[in-house]
Amino acid sequence: MTEIITSMSNSQVKNLAQLQARGRARSQQGLFVAEGIKMYREAPKERLAGVYVSERFIERYGWEIFEEKGAEPVVLSDRVFASVSDTKTPQGILCLIRQFSYSLPQLLGEKPLILVLENLQDPGNLGTIVRTGEGAGVTGILLSGGCVDIYNPKVIRSTMGSIYRMPFCYTENLQDSLKWLKQQGVVLCAAHLEGRCAYDGQDYGRGIAFLIGNESKGLSRETAALADVLVTIPMCGQVESLNASIAAAVLMYEASRQRRINS
Repeated sequence: MTEIITSMSNSQVKNLAQLQARGRARSQQGLFVAEGIKMYREAPKERLAGVYVSERFIERYGWEIFEEKGAEPVVLSDRVFASVSDTKTPQGILCLIRQFSYSLPQLLGEKPLILVLENLQDPGNLGTIVRTGEGAGVTGILLSGGCVDIYNPKVIRSTMGSIYRMPFCYTENLQDSLKWLKQQGVVLCAAHLEGRCAYDGQDYGRGIAFLIGNESKGLSRETAALADVLVTIPMCGQVESLNASIAAAVLMYEASRQRRINS
């Protein structure tokens, strides 16, 4: 009979809580938590470091679901599982995944279409951008050191699995990284309120990096000054700007549209 963990003071339970709550713990262990059955099914087998399920999950799905990945799940009581879940209505399964490691050159791809995020703070925005980026064919995402932790549970949940497939990296010196991209022939295109050019009037057929700034402050002057072109998304009514993830989506899909038409 499978042993069921029923104590909140169990060392594995305590560690799960730490990984959910603290970026430092995730960084030190090189792990992150992915919740939900979709996140389990799409997880790369070679990066799966552990699976935890609730009693109710086993009652509903049985053990066959774990055979495809050769996983040996640890069963938690429903009460204990709820205590380590980051959702209000847990699906009853969470995974420990080994973190990814990409370098800046790996974001280029055959024809660079890069998102550059400066000091983005909202986990939902970042997760949505990662997911949308995969859908739009983005080759990678570059994040400043001031951005929210991409392994934050809310970010992971918002990616809906795209975290497993979208290359990304952080940089402690964003301006130097942008200068390097320019040396590789990548055109820096900044979404900016002072932009004079409409976003859909530009040619995105070449290597492009879209620069997206902080939700409330936008891009810093130093970063905006490195842009080759400042673009704007026309607004109606009294709206000044779009949510960061929506603005990024508009730009990404315009580039995707142009490239699809011209391919």
